[in-house]
Amino acid sequence: MIRVVLPAHLRTLAHVDGEVKLDVEGKATQRSVLDTLEACYPMLRGTIRDQVTHERRAFVRFFACQDDLSHESPDAPLPDAVVSGAEPFLVVGAMAGG
Repeated sequence: MIRVVLPAHLRTLAHVDGEVKLDVEGKATQRSVLDTLEACYPMLRGTIRDQVTHERRAFVRFFACQDDLSHESPDAPLPDAVVSGAEPFLVVGAMAGG
């Protein structure tokens, strides 16, 4: 069971409170978690990743176990603590401005 924490605006869009819990088949990677998330919550398609290229949106970051995974390969295995459910996979809206 993978625990996913979404930013407030995406929780509202998906009609969920708190964490989302996903059963991911196969190896747990960013790609497999996001594929499962979008399959369970189709209204999130295109909000986290581009619908055509499946690349992370510029102002979205991924964190787990206090590490920024945003620039890791989408097919790299997630940390064991995330796979076991001990730690969540965080989807964070980045801030910009001056």
